[in-house]
Amino acid sequence: MHVGVIGAGQLGRMLALAGIPLGMRFTFLDPAEAPCAAVAGTHFRADFDNADALAALAASCDVVTFEFENVPAKAIADAGITLRPGPAALAAAQERAAEKTLFEEIGIPVAPWRAVDSQPALDAAVAELGLPLIAKTRRLGYDGKGQRRIRTAEDAADLFAELGNVPLLVERLVDFDAELSVVGCRAADGEVVVYPLARNRHEDGILVRSETATFNTALQRQAVRHLRALAEALDYVGTLAIEFFVCGDVLLGNEFAPRVHNTGHWSIDSGGVSQFENHLRAVCGLPLGRGDLDRPAGMINLIGEVPPAADLLAGRDTFVHDYDKPPRPGRKVGHVTVTAADHVTLARRLDNLENQLKLA
Repeated sequence: MHVGVIGAGQLGRMLALAGIPLGMRFTFLDPAEAPCAAVAGTHFRADFDNADALAALAASCDVVTFEFENVPAKAIADAGITLRPGPAALAAAQERAAEKTLFEEIGIPVAPWRAVDSQPALDAAVAELGLPLIAKTRRLGYDGKGQRRIRTAEDAADLFAELGNVPLLVERLVDFDAELSVVGCRAADGEVVVYPLARNRHEDGILVRSETATFNTALQRQAVRHLRALAEALDYVGTLAIEFFVCGDVLLGNEFAPRVHNTGHWSIDSGGVSQFENHLRAVCGLPLGRGDLDRPAGMINLIGEVPPAADLLAGRDTFVHDYDKPPRPGRKVGHVTVTAADHVTLARRLDNLENQLKLA
């Protein structure tokens, strides 16, 4: 099976590393000169909206998927490429107001929000929703980019222009108990595999730590129900993730990603079938593997640079993933997975690793 991947970053790299043992070959489309996934397959260097390159990718591959949600949907449609997952998922994930509307339509609770297209509309949303709020560009933006918190009326003044005079989504900031996410995979025949909920911590909009944890079964059931509803509404094929805020005993939907996700990277080393392999199984029409884990697992992102592997591997049940990306402040250049026999030991090992990284 020859798999085409739009994008050749670390997610594409990990997809290929999961698929090569299954006998799969990979071709990546990416404008970068030397993207980190290129070592795992053929690299077509071209812009994502290059019609000739998209057509060549489709012609040379059995199936085409993508590693990030901001792929040029119109160019892909114009090139006649059949994507897995399909265009409905892209359309919803690329526009935050469409995403929130979809959540509400399928029964996923969300914080109060408004779509705004001007400074007067922004001012009206502030007055209607109350403070504090967060304003986000409705398109593009990741890892905290294209966002601004509104804590006072002065923060909102001229904010529409400061964020680029583009359509915004304004959402009430909720006093949440934790940030959780659920990752799952749906096959073309409707089979769904769901991984355990993960607790996440972000700093400056970037995921720092994610770990499986013991949650009450009601929250896990909610997460599974929401993921199934979303996957079915989109006729989804492949791996997807939903990020939630926990408010008491309710999960509020924040956003979803129509792809493999940073908060599921621990699945590679946890004893089950990883989110990457299950994505490939789904898009290639193979049976899905289990999503339950042999042991609790968590991961810490390596941001900016990767310390020496020998230092990181000194801990027990520790696995290093170096993306082979040039170091740069704020850039995800790798991650470290830690497993343990129980959640208490896992949390302690992750704490020790975080302290070690801070001292490095």
